[in-house]
Amino acid sequence: MARYRDAVCRLCRREGAKLFLKGDRCYKPSCAIEKRGTQPPGQHGPTARRRVLQGYGEQLREKQKVKRIYFVLEKQFRNYFDKASRQKGITGENLLFLLERRLDNTVYRAGFSTSRRQARQLVNHGHIEVNGRKVDIPSFQVKVGDIITIKDKSRKNPHVEGAWQTAVGRGRPPWITANDAEVSATITDLPKREDVDANINEQLIVELYSK
Repeated sequence: MARYRDAVCRLCRREGAKLFLKGDRCYKPSCAIEKRGTQPPGQHGPTARRRVLQGYGEQLREKQKVKRIYFVLEKQFRNYFDKASRQKGITGENLLFLLERRLDNTVYRAGFSTSRRQARQLVNHGHIEVNGRKVDIPSFQVKVGDIITIKDKSRKNPHVEGAWQTAVGRGRPPWITANDAEVSATITDLPKREDVDANINEQLIVELYSK
């Protein structure tokens, strides 16, 4: 996934749902899901039917969907699962919380970017600061009290400006508090299950890795 070079809209169609990988386009009629529906990509024709998955197939597709939403590789995803299984609480929810607290996801959810891919690029290129210090590691785990800002010289970036101005329309989770005057975001709480996509069935992932 980190080196994926093909059209990301194909991934949404493959999973039969919007994964919000294309930024603002995902909210417009030009979205591939809006134009073509959930028909799988490829030369299947308009009469192609999506197979009804059960058991292993259903579990695998759910894992692939979550990996693609958060844009992580298999080895990294498995490491998150192993870490989640060692924590107290529900393993599936712990997994989602670890993914939500990634810096690239937090930058996206705070409104500095319109997609997680764009957020990862901002982090990799050194545009993001946490508590006043540059952090260029997308997998960095944020914690309560952290203040995320964009470097002063990067605030005039048209992509950042546009994303910040439209962030309210996309919605911010309650565990992130934005400061429009400072163009910053503060982690005021830890994410809860209701703050994560309700269409994710994390129990299927737990069942897959528990075999």
